[in-house]
Amino acid sequence: MKVIFNVDVKGQGKKGEMKEVSTGYARNYLLPRNLATEATADNLNAFKLKEKAKAAQIAKEKAQAQEYAAKLNGVQVTIRAKAGNNGKLFGAVTSQEISDALKAQFDMDIEKNKIVQAEPIKSYGSFTVKAKLGYEISGSINVLVVEG
Repeated sequence: MKVIFNVDVKGQGKKGEMKEVSTGYARNYLLPRNLATEATADNLNAFKLKEKAKAAQIAKEKAQAQEYAAKLNGVQVTIRAKAGNNGKLFGAVTSQEISDALKAQFDMDIEKNKIVQAEPIKSYGSFTVKAKLGYEISGSINVLVVEG
């Protein structure tokens, strides 16, 4: 019996793969546990439509990542922070603060876990922070920390 695997099944097949398995194995194990579906014409067409939709979604996300990378090179995010007498900040500027400032100042929604700081920002000044936007696309964020 030909089946399309819904999830990875160790020793049998990977998700999305169509494979011939024994009828008993398919009817008694794979199908009742929703690990696979029978490879009928309707199921094949539905699977192909899902694959096309997934490919379109990936293309859309990739285009958005490239757009954000291009925008990031031309912006400078200003973050206000308090510091002591010697100019050292109370704490550090976090990725969350940078993400919130991007959203507020430039309406760019970049998650905090995509912002990578080589070292914590603990003083006033201008810094460059890297943003990994996915699909091997990255951009640089110019951060200006001023007295606030």
